[in-house]
Amino acid sequence: MEVRIGERLTLDDVQRVAREGVRVTLAPAAAERVRRAREVVDRLIAAGEVVYGVTTGVGELAGVAISPDQAAALQLNIVRSHAAGVGAPLPPEVVRAMMLLRAHTLALGYSGIRLEVLQTLMAMLNDNLLPLIPEKGSVGASGDLAPLAHLALALIGEGRLLAPGGDRPAAEGLRAAGLTPVRLAPKEGVALINGTQMMTAIGALAVARAVALARCADVIGAMTAETLLALPEAFDPDLHRLRPQPGQQVSAANLGRLLAGTHLDRPAGRVQDAYALRCMPQVHGAARDGITYARGVVETEINAVTDNPLIFADQGKVLSGGNFHGQPVALAMDLLAIAAATLATISERRIERLVNPHLSGLPGFLTADGGLNSGLMLAQYTAAALVSENKILAHPASVDTIPTSANQEDHVSMGSIAARKAAQVVEHAEQVIAIEALCAAQALEFRGAERAAPAVRATYRRLREVIPPLEQDRVLSDALKGAHALLREGALLAAAEKAAGPLA
Repeated sequence: MEVRIGERLTLDDVQRVAREGVRVTLAPAAAERVRRAREVVDRLIAAGEVVYGVTTGVGELAGVAISPDQAAALQLNIVRSHAAGVGAPLPPEVVRAMMLLRAHTLALGYSGIRLEVLQTLMAMLNDNLLPLIPEKGSVGASGDLAPLAHLALALIGEGRLLAPGGDRPAAEGLRAAGLTPVRLAPKEGVALINGTQMMTAIGALAVARAVALARCADVIGAMTAETLLALPEAFDPDLHRLRPQPGQQVSAANLGRLLAGTHLDRPAGRVQDAYALRCMPQVHGAARDGITYARGVVETEINAVTDNPLIFADQGKVLSGGNFHGQPVALAMDLLAIAAATLATISERRIERLVNPHLSGLPGFLTADGGLNSGLMLAQYTAAALVSENKILAHPASVDTIPTSANQEDHVSMGSIAARKAAQVVEHAEQVIAIEALCAAQALEFRGAERAAPAVRATYRRLREVIPPLEQDRVLSDALKGAHALLREGALLAAAEKAAGPLA
């Protein structure tokens, strides 16, 4: 199995390369596109044409002419000077996604690099030679300049590579793999560092997790609704037909199927449930719609050309513009963070209803021997802490801007910041919903799991294969970690779908 770059990539392609280590190959037509664009660059240099970033400086220094004999040195200086990142290294899966996306946009044939540069980048990815890229330093204006410069630095043998237990010099890693460091030619430094590949890589991986999380939220929400004997009328399709928001329709249908076949009796005389139960389709659905929007933006950006300047080989022209500006991705990532935070906030309210005896009618904190045992009291604390942190992280980054490059770059997107925040919020939301799963399963010990709806029962049983019931107090962090792993790996979703059929 392999992923071909230079043709349309999907979100699944990015995941497979980033997380599963799938190899990449070059689409047959891509090599010719790359060669033709490079020929245009060579002709322009030979003719003494003024081309931004090729025969001029960059940013505020664009008015400084660079002689042809200094053009290659300019590219090396650009990479070195722009490698100004700080902070912890990006995780390997993010670096692999960045390398994939950077190679793909170069393979589309508008960047004017030599084919051997692209081939070396692909070889590094296939050999898992991953540049050490600090996570901070991009304002998302001329794309992710600093992070991509660190990627390029390793390509030329001057940076460092991630390695087990630390890092090592890139030159050493390239030599061990039989690869020759790239010697940059005119235009190539600029081509390597202009673009939105860091924010898009982080965003793509976060979106993929959020898509799965939206389904998991319905599954675990159904467990809680069943345990708390929620009234099924709130999920009736006739009700939701009158408000045709797309995500709401999907979540309502999912919840209806997940709760079908229950043998748990609902209390007589109850007219309606609290919002955290009754309004799951509306809240989960709105989050789904936000995630869907973010997914659309990311899938477009994966296949976009975000270099500057761009080479149009068919017309023999070069255009300098702003495709590197990260605003589309920044806005989408801010919305993704808000959507994921919403799933977590309503989940935490369901957790409270599960552990609070005044709301559930079950033993306090879901322990049979309260007082001597605290049960799942602190599980709700942890969920509350994560939800509160999400409220801070969900503050939009895309509304901020600080001018850079002597005010030449006077509006920036903060897209990489938005993406990193969104990824953190998604992980927090996973953890909160996993806590809800743990609490709902424990509540079913008192309610009677064997009488629950088949999909709920299947989810409960899958969780119990890993995490035993809480009979007396024990360290909770292990159980929380185990529940999160089951949710993140898709085990709980798979169990529910085996009983209820595929969920949208």
